[in-house]
Amino acid sequence: MRQNTAIIDWPHVPVARIYGRLVRVTGLLLEAVGCDLGTGERCLVERRDGTMVEAEVVGFHRDTLCLMPVTPTDGLVPGARVQPLSGTAPAVIGSGLLGRVLDGCGEPIDGLGPLHKVRSLSGRIHTPNPLLRRPIDAPLDVGVRAINSLLTVGKGQRLGLFAGSGVGKSVLLGMMTRFTQADIVVVGLVGERGREVREFIEHSLGPEGRQRAVVVVAPADATALMRLRAMRLCHRIAAGFRDEGHDVLLLVDSLTRYAQAQREVALSLGEPPATRGYPPSAFTQLPSLVEQAGNGEGGQGSLTALYTVLVEGDDQNDPVADAARAILDGHIVLSRALAEQGHFPAIDVNASASRLAAQLVEPEDLAAMQRLRHLNARYQEVRELLPLGGYQPGQDAELDLAVQAQPAIAQFLRQGMNESQDYQASREALRQLMEQFNHG
Repeated sequence: MRQNTAIIDWPHVPVARIYGRLVRVTGLLLEAVGCDLGTGERCLVERRDGTMVEAEVVGFHRDTLCLMPVTPTDGLVPGARVQPLSGTAPAVIGSGLLGRVLDGCGEPIDGLGPLHKVRSLSGRIHTPNPLLRRPIDAPLDVGVRAINSLLTVGKGQRLGLFAGSGVGKSVLLGMMTRFTQADIVVVGLVGERGREVREFIEHSLGPEGRQRAVVVVAPADATALMRLRAMRLCHRIAAGFRDEGHDVLLLVDSLTRYAQAQREVALSLGEPPATRGYPPSAFTQLPSLVEQAGNGEGGQGSLTALYTVLVEGDDQNDPVADAARAILDGHIVLSRALAEQGHFPAIDVNASASRLAAQLVEPEDLAAMQRLRHLNARYQEVRELLPLGGYQPGQDAELDLAVQAQPAIAQFLRQGMNESQDYQASREALRQLMEQFNHG
């Protein structure tokens, strides 16, 4: 007698899924076994209630993987399932990103619904070959008179904005966001106070600036890995628009918070601290991040980057500030003394420098820049003596000229937060100012 046999449709038989398990949680670090994952790859860790925590592989010890969570880890239990995910964190690009606010994972958080008119970005950012990068040969109009005239920025340049707390850093960033002549602005608010996010978007950025901007947010209460992802996502989006031929301005606040997030990860992995509690890897990651900005290999697009650097106690020799100054193409220093005098933007022009200004401006403009710096430096020599009556005019003609020129120079360097002056007008204003004080 013939028996009925079931016919199995082999192509539709589900393939077994391999899970690992969680074996240890120490501080920020999760440890798992049984997963075939490499560094930088992702996984999901199951909570007691069945929800998942996304994590990323940041290291390993023999057969044990070291994971760093993207979201809070409450609800994890011993032996929790760990599900591998394929690839690195995804990213998208397209016109649908303009005007949107994203978190570090690229998910919209502005309540405007899902993203449309976007496409996926594959893989990591390709750092251009240094010999194939397009040279920086055109100035960028940032709309700020002091920067346009004395610290000229080139398309594709990378600068640092060095400032302590409460000296007008966010206001200057907002001015550059609104006034810079760029096709697209990518803003990264990484590790800053959550209260400042909405204020920056509504007041500093404004409705007009937001129309051409993409904002990526990872506030101070986000996990260290989320802050690192937000910084990487900013660069991926900006580089993607650059490679499409757009002139892109990347504003990141702040590079210091990125280094601090990298410090948290490295210390959790057992890396010994070196300089002021920062392990060596916190500094080795900075050049690889900054080199992703700048011009690409050919094409018409450009990527100009401005990174804010927080200086603790206004110490310009802070280790992160010192490392950033060495790898950037210039630095803009905000002075607390100027801010306390009501001088905004509080740019200390003598402490600031653009390494490309000399090759971007005409010789007469360069002479005017150097002349103003010289007069400003001579005035600083006697600034503290003036209220005390310790300065006697008539003994040094150059010094007398510097004191005479100071009110006009200070007025030239001041600018209202809603006032814009283009590049050509800034250069002409500088030449006219210095023509008044070209003797001495």
